[in-house]
Order: sequence, then C-alpha cells, then structure tokens
Amino acid sequence: MKQICPNCEKITDVQHIKTDEEITVKGERINVPVEYFKCMECGDEFDDPESKHDPLAFAYKEYRRRHGMMQPKEIRALRQRYGLTQKELCKLLGWGEITLSRYENGALQDDTHNTILQMIKDPRNLLGLVELQGDFLAEEKKNRLIGLLENAVEETHSFPSIYSEHFGKYGPDILSGFKELNVNKLFQAIIFFCVDGVLKTKLCKLLFYADFKHYRNNASSITGVRYVHLKPGPVPDRYGYYFATLENEEKAISVDEVNYGEYTGEMYHADIKPDLSPFSNFFKFRDKNIN
Repeated sequence: MKQICPNCEKITDVQHIKTDEEITVKGERINVPVEYFKCMECGDEFDDPESKHDPLAFAYKEYRRRHGMMQPKEIRALRQRYGLTQKELCKLLGWGEITLSRYENGALQDDTHNTILQMIKDPRNLLGLVELQGDFLAEEKKNRLIGLLENAVEETHSFPSIYSEHFGKYGPDILSGFKELNVNKLFQAIIFFCVDGVLKTKLCKLLFYADFKHYRNNASSITGVRYVHLKPGPVPDRYGYYFATLENEEKAISVDEVNYGEYTGEMYHADIKPDLSPFSNFFKFRDKNIN
C-alpha cells in the first residue's frame, strides 16, 4: 500500500495500522479504536487525511454513555423538537450564545449544564422557563412554543407516564439494555401481549424476548426495564408491581386462575386496547410461536 509520507514528502510503502489507544477523560481511562499509517521507509507514523474517525469524539461519546449524559444528537433533537434556535435556547437557560453550538458539535458538557439539559427534557420545566423569561421571543413564536409544550406535558404525564417516579428511574446501562426505563412502553407492551390472554410465565418471557431481540438487532432494548433470573426464567424486575398497577389501578388487564391438573396458573387478559403509537414500526407484530 502506498501513501504520501509527510516526513519523506514522497510516495512510499506504508502499513495501515488498526489498534486501541487509551484516552483519559476527566480522570477516567477509555480505550478507543484508532487507525494510522506507518511509513516503511522512515518509520514515521501519520493519520489518514481522508479518515472521518475522531478518537477524542469517540472517547467523549463513551464517557457520556457511562455517566448517563446527553449525547450531542439528543441535545440537538430536544432543541429542534420545539423549533428553538441555539441562540434562543441559550438565552432561556442563561448561557453564552455559543455554548449549545459547542455541545451539539461534540464538546463535552460540564456536569452542571448536563443536569440542566436533563431537567428541560421534562416539558414542564421548559414550559416554566418560557413563561418566566421568554419575553424576548416574538409573541407568535412564544405562544406557539407554549402550545407545543403544553401538549407535550399532557402526553408525557398521562397514563401511564405518571408512574415513572413511583416505580423509580434509572438511566441506560447494560442491565437495562442501554435504554432508559420507559414505563409507558412497558405498560403498553404488557397490554399488547395480553390481548388474547396469556399465562403469567409466558407474558414475562414475551417481554424479555421482545427486549432481547431488539437489543440484539439495535444495541438497545425496547422498554428499558431490567430483568432478573428466577427459576421459570427471566422476568422484569418488580414485575408484580407493574402487573398489579395495570390490574388494580388502571383496570387495563385482568387475571383469572386456570387449572392444569395438579397445577394452577394465572391467565392475564387485556381489558383495553394497547396504544402502539410509542413504538417503532418493527413492534407491530405478534409472534405467537414464542413459548
């Protein structure tokens, strides 16, 4: 393989090297993949000028993932969801004008700013900011923004999202399939699998297989619920609380006892139609062959 060596200043034979290097981010060591060329004539090592791989950006992304911090694309998506410019959101938050631009383009946010960004993911908090200090916005835009946020509040805190605090919150990690717990998706998945009646053991397996299949194909689960190993197999952690809430408080499912000779099982039925709108298109299937 030949490349122009910047040291020799001529076309020479080079070796393409792929390896891992350690980058320290805020005192934390992170292994990142790197690629570079080594000139076989002078021994000089140099980067591929056509490569788009940035080891530091990779390290920052991994650091954010480990610590449950928002990624640049998430920050950008949050801002764009409500039609705000970087300058407008910075002004609402009391930040310098280029702060969001830096974060959206890969700079690592500090902990305080990340906390604020996490807080305004809740539309109630962003709505409060707009109402309190959004007078700099054009009246038409401010009114439209308030309308969008009010709708988002209604959607976010309707059934069954209000249970998020009750059941606890945890960020994306290996135990949750690198997905933040989404109680709404979990509840709708439970109702979905109960439509034609399903035994409790099978219901737990269906939830696990759906999450595991999505994790295998997309590197993240569907619901973000954590699973624990019991004798019958994997079950959602605290599954009894989820089932009881849907049965007793929401009246969304019901349970009957069924006899199988010496054994008694619990058969769950859906009493309402599941809302599939929170799911991506892939989940609009029913695999009746999972046992």
